[in-house]
Amino acid sequence: MNKGDLINKVAEDANLTKAQATEAVNCVLNSIESTLKDGNKVAVLGFGTFTVSERAARTGRNPKTGEAIQIKAKNVIKFKPGKELAASVN
Repeated sequence: MNKGDLINKVAEDANLTKAQATEAVNCVLNSIESTLKDGNKVAVLGFGTFTVSERAARTGRNPKTGEAIQIKAKNVIKFKPGKELAASVN
């Protein structure tokens, strides 16, 4: 499912127009993004939790040449599914 499919599903299930569903989906995604940018976590009960953690700088290897390269530190987004989501998939 891509974003367009999600918008169509929301429009159908919530009896909204496609424009209203697009606005709703974009608002949810933008809210999650801005909260994560601020360094906070987003917990959706029954679905899961999004968190930001820092990945430290490290030394890696170029697989083609074997040369050692320095990989910069960066923030990564992690998702931990909730019990209900995990149970529904299994």
